[in-house]
Amino acid sequence: MERVKQLAAHFTSSSKGLAALERKSPDDVVITFAMRSPLCKAKRGGFKDARTDELMLEMFKNTIARSKVDPALIGDICVGTVLTPDATYHARGAALTAGFPDTVPVQTMNRFCSSGLMAVTTIANQIRSGQIEVGLAIGVESMSENPDNGGPSQSELIASTPAAKDCTQRMGWTSENVASDFDVSRKDQDEFAATSFQRAEAAEKAGIFEREIVPFTVFRKDPTTGERTRVTITKDDGIRYGTTSESLSKIRAAFPQWGKSTTTGGNASQITDGAAAVLLMTRRKAESLGLKISAKHVSTSVTGVPPRIMGVGPVYAIRMVLEQCGLSQDDVDLFEINEAFASQCLYTIRELGLSSDKVNVNGGAIALGHPLGCTGARQIATGLNELDRRNGKVLVTGMCIGTGMGAAAVFVRES
Repeated sequence: MERVKQLAAHFTSSSKGLAALERKSPDDVVITFAMRSPLCKAKRGGFKDARTDELMLEMFKNTIARSKVDPALIGDICVGTVLTPDATYHARGAALTAGFPDTVPVQTMNRFCSSGLMAVTTIANQIRSGQIEVGLAIGVESMSENPDNGGPSQSELIASTPAAKDCTQRMGWTSENVASDFDVSRKDQDEFAATSFQRAEAAEKAGIFEREIVPFTVFRKDPTTGERTRVTITKDDGIRYGTTSESLSKIRAAFPQWGKSTTTGGNASQITDGAAAVLLMTRRKAESLGLKISAKHVSTSVTGVPPRIMGVGPVYAIRMVLEQCGLSQDDVDLFEINEAFASQCLYTIRELGLSSDKVNVNGGAIALGHPLGCTGARQIATGLNELDRRNGKVLVTGMCIGTGMGAAAVFVRES
């Protein structure tokens, strides 16, 4: 009964606000490990011949090797992935092959672009409710193996509802709708995208990403013989050095049939393969194991928006999670907002009145790529790495979600 009372009081007024969130409790849900793979261009990059389960395997193996936690202590694993058929088969097999004992269960999660964050949230909620003490969240996507072919056909009973029909439309259409409805110009989108590339280039050259990337050893296929050999990938391969808004302005429109034709292959997220992992546990358990705590997960919010402008989702989700936590935007040191399209990310920044100096400071999905199931966990690894480097306190991650949703989460760095 006492435990129930503690949980019920989790978000009372006395537990809101930055000062309250900085207080430490044995029941806090904390992160002790957050890392990612290199992000590689689908069909052409370093992971083009790697299967989804092989990416899972590498992420699991790296977690066991680097987290300093006995894999038998993991109470549950949640894998976020979007396009992977038979995902639970792959996740369970990869976990067992990596060295997790058969006593460790696995589940899979799909809420489109937020799936990595939803995996983290699922594990955090299991810990917060007392179901487990330690859990692992993975986000993974091979868009080389499983290309996104758009939404499925609908029953005429469903398709007769306009909003339901909008759920199956291509994401480029929603980008053009946001650009048109909210007057986000092609010029502004190209300038935003150029900044993403420039920031990612600067971060890579400065070695910033080396603190969050774990090398991945995968198979590469010889195009002539078909022979598979092992290679180790250590760096992102989608960052285009020397990108400017002028060079991006020369790229043709990707969707000339829709809106004002402002979305291009240069100002939208790259189609990418990758994986990320976040290990969570109670503060009590982390301290008993002598582990360094990186941050604590405070809360996650998810909301719905009209499917035709799904890109506006982060606006409402970020407002919601900040209100839940009793925080203002000024309390936040860094925002990691997924750059699904420059149109929607730029709109989000403008609508919330955010300083660009706080948003995606090392570039975002336009420069790094957007492996759908991976991104939500990748943003945590990237954001916490930079938060630690800057000695900051609060990270907010957010993203839009296909079919018309948005998600956001708050993390407080350990002092």
